[in-house]
Amino acid sequence: MTSHAVISPGATIGVLGSGQLGRMFALAARAMGYRIHVLSPDPDAPTAQVADMEVIASYDDLEAVRRFGSGVDVVTFEFENVPAETTNALQDIVPVRPDGAILHVTQNRLREKRWLQSQGCPVTPFTEATSASDLITALAPLGGEAICKTAGWGYDGKGQVRVTPGMSSDDIWAALGSSPVICEAIVPFEREVSVVIARGLDGDMQDYGLFENHHEHHILDLTLAPACVAVSITDEARQLARQIASALELVGVLCVEMFLTPDGGLLVNELAPRPHNSGHLTIEACQTSQFAQQVRAICGLPLGDPGFHAPAAMANLLGDRWEGGAPRWEAALRDPRVSLHLYGKTEARAGRKMGHLTALGESVEDARSRVLAARDRL
Repeated sequence: MTSHAVISPGATIGVLGSGQLGRMFALAARAMGYRIHVLSPDPDAPTAQVADMEVIASYDDLEAVRRFGSGVDVVTFEFENVPAETTNALQDIVPVRPDGAILHVTQNRLREKRWLQSQGCPVTPFTEATSASDLITALAPLGGEAICKTAGWGYDGKGQVRVTPGMSSDDIWAALGSSPVICEAIVPFEREVSVVIARGLDGDMQDYGLFENHHEHHILDLTLAPACVAVSITDEARQLARQIASALELVGVLCVEMFLTPDGGLLVNELAPRPHNSGHLTIEACQTSQFAQQVRAICGLPLGDPGFHAPAAMANLLGDRWEGGAPRWEAALRDPRVSLHLYGKTEARAGRKMGHLTALGESVEDARSRVLAARDRL
């Protein structure tokens, strides 16, 4: 099989990671006739529950990883925290899409920011620190206020501290507990937005326009699509996403998270080379979901139409909703334009993503009202 051969339905797709993103990807792939093998260290995880075969192994177990690779036709991943050695071992056996080199860039905030700078993409000012004493020097050009983050292995607000004047550098360093650290300037922004884009083996690209995202405690709470901004801003964001996907030579799906500044400017915040939480609403709202698009891209199939059926809103369901007992699903689903997705996680914990609701509406505001009302009825 050449790297540009079509991987037809009936073939087996390997997934590294077994969370909810892998689960929704696997469901989309199975609908198209593919088999799914999953490798992760976690038993009975969301992806494994809908896979054909589950391999429970550490990503560092390269012998198990190679055996896994020999039993599939293409490998993809559903989160970034996979060691580069793992994807390198697989790429000797089977296509890995997106390429492991992209994973290497995006799983480290410093590498990612430097790469974005090298491509001429607008980013927040940042500095680097490798020790507590370094922090003093690193924070000086940022005015003593910043968001300091571990360079690697962070998500959903984990591994970061908001620094204000007077905080001890030793305390900041102890709270992060990892080196190196990236310190990012605190920039005023009007809203957070994202573009989910797919790029196929033939270089064709399709995106879903601009989404508007609202976070609570660093975790995505609500996504609205399309974002209520000027057409020129949407066009600029889409062009930035296309520039990045092309430069990375992406094969798969990429989410480009951005800040929209009060003067209408865009700053690229983070990249995720996989389907993204903000794109979950594409399952109901679009002709081709982000997950089906990922299947098409990595298997060398033509990309699907990303067009919207209707404006949409997505609300996350965190484990906090289970504190008073099982949520009242029948109450949430009283609105026929609301859809429920649960991820199969057995233990509900505060801050843990357990599922989401999506609503379609006559307008973005209608969809927003419907999804929030449904969540409140739980």
